[in-house]
Amino acid sequence: MKTSILFKDLSSFLSVLFSTVFLLSVIRCTPPPPEPPVDDSYKKKLITHAEARVLFDEYSATNNKVLMESRNGNPDSRWYWFSIEEMEGYIKYVKENAKEKNLQDVGIRIYMGKYPGNHPSNKMAKPEYAGYQTIFLMPTAKKEQSSDIRMKSRGTTDETENIQSIQPMNMMNLSPPPNSMTSTMN
Repeated sequence: MKTSILFKDLSSFLSVLFSTVFLLSVIRCTPPPPEPPVDDSYKKKLITHAEARVLFDEYSATNNKVLMESRNGNPDSRWYWFSIEEMEGYIKYVKENAKEKNLQDVGIRIYMGKYPGNHPSNKMAKPEYAGYQTIFLMPTAKKEQSSDIRMKSRGTTDETENIQSIQPMNMMNLSPPPNSMTSTMN
């Protein structure tokens, strides 16, 4: 018995349709892979608000006092702020770029800096921040062996180095005076 061409095409069509529906249902029903667990080593580094106050007061009595003297009695910025979303986005950016480069022990170093008086206003969160100290975030990774030997010969024992191929981050909000002198860390 000979099968008509319409039946053959219908049979092929139904086979493809069934396979497609089955694959789509499997794909939709498969949950996304779980995200790796977050490292909780930060918990050992948490401090109390009272301990934070000690650090703030010590800075106020020493380093900030020297800064004010060098600024003819004018205060400088005292705190810096990034939103959680900015931090998460930057961490994701660093992780993705470091993974592409097969870098190990990736971290972020926080550097102190100062905006020059003539710093481009589009490179600061606000133009009035010119002349104030700031911080910027620098991605780091484990040093290669050859760099390790060079650094130890110069007396440096740091095991990480700045990643020149991943951009640092700045342009956060900061506390310029008069807010910088609050005694409540507001």
